[in-house]
Amino acid sequence: MSQGIENKVVVITGASSGLGEATARHLAERGASVVLGARRSDRIDTLAMELTAEGHKAKAVPTDVTDYNQVKNLVDLAVREFGRIDVMLNNAGLMPLAPLERLKIDEWERMIDVNIKGVLYGIAAALPHMKAQRSGHIINVSSVYGHVVDPGATVYCATKFAVRALSEGLRREVKPYNIRTTVISPGAVSTELLEHISEKDIQTGTKEFVSKIAIGADSFARMVAFAVNEPDDVDVNEILFRPTAQPI
Repeated sequence: MSQGIENKVVVITGASSGLGEATARHLAERGASVVLGARRSDRIDTLAMELTAEGHKAKAVPTDVTDYNQVKNLVDLAVREFGRIDVMLNNAGLMPLAPLERLKIDEWERMIDVNIKGVLYGIAAALPHMKAQRSGHIINVSSVYGHVVDPGATVYCATKFAVRALSEGLRREVKPYNIRTTVISPGAVSTELLEHISEKDIQTGTKEFVSKIAIGADSFARMVAFAVNEPDDVDVNEILFRPTAQPI
């Protein structure tokens, strides 16, 4: 039975900023080999170089999670480079909030592609390797909005409820292969998610609210580390956390 983070191979989508970047730094500092996926190749290249210069193991792979072949390439490269994949963190996400009546249909489609299909593609890319190993850990990122529905966030909430449903179905299906599953639902955390909001009135109000209570992205990184660090016979299935000051 193994325990800990050191020497584990961790693939992270959405690693160019926010939760993904903070987690990559946190796990690399604890001895994990991190493989970074994101569309902004310059950001993940810089992060990988910084981590490598500090003596850690890191690789960057430009990845759009809406393209299954790119996600598969990310995971397959991790296995070729490091011999296995221990953790798949499906972190990439978008949050362009707006009331349904504003008919932001392009944004709905993009959220479905990134927030739901992106998670499915990550699962699909990692699962064959983990089944062959008979070990592994898939971590999906939901949200407090995967537990409550707020006016103006309806479609985003729907995608995050879907992530929780996918995670529970996955948990039940992978038991024969000794694979662990975790879904993490953060509250108000300081990230670039608010920059995705195209409706300026919604963005302004949300930023004002979040700026008063938000906690750092390192809080999420510690939650990931907690789940990963547990012994293999402990399956931490769900983590929901908020700033102490957050009412919903």
